[in-house]
Amino acid sequence: MDGNGRWAEQRGLPRIAGHREGANAAQRIVELFIQYGIPYLTLYAFSTENWSRPRQEIDALFQILEEKLDEGIKFAMENGIKLYHLGKLDGLSPGARSKIKEALELTKNNHRIALCIAFNYGGRDEIVDAARRLVLSNARASEITEDLFSQHLYTAGIPDPDLIIRTGGERRLSNFLIWQSAYAEFYFTPVLWPDFSKEEIDKALVDYSRRQRRFGGLLP
Repeated sequence: MDGNGRWAEQRGLPRIAGHREGANAAQRIVELFIQYGIPYLTLYAFSTENWSRPRQEIDALFQILEEKLDEGIKFAMENGIKLYHLGKLDGLSPGARSKIKEALELTKNNHRIALCIAFNYGGRDEIVDAARRLVLSNARASEITEDLFSQHLYTAGIPDPDLIIRTGGERRLSNFLIWQSAYAEFYFTPVLWPDFSKEEIDKALVDYSRRQRRFGGLLP
């Protein structure tokens, strides 16, 4: 969900205003994907690299997170959303950690859409964590397969993504779902996240529908 800060700067607003508008955009986009019957959606909200940003901006982002948690739980319950957290809770305030755990517990029986929030997430960090878990499980080297390794990722039990959309004009993964995106299709748009709309979603989905996915093989 790239481009919040630039969106604000283009309007002469503080960057935090862009992040607030980005949070509003996220809810609109989730609503649209629910209407389209998309079963799994992941939003990349805060990366492990984002800790290098100015402390003032980081504090503001966490303030928005805490402000939106109660509203988000209500929205999830009303719309049948099962919430997942991808990443670590380290560094978050005790209140935020508690509220996130509450959100996961309250929504665990919802089935309309699985919404994964990647917060304090990094793809390399996830892979290292999975390797640690695998070692601690006492698995034998001969037993280690891709399937077994996947069971130790944050996304265990969640299908790999079919389509990854990046807003804001950048054309890279930026440490997002590195393992899981091996055969994902990519769609890049210059549109900044707060301006991402139904029209842009439709463009991405139409473009995706024209792809030929071979997964390393040949089409029949």
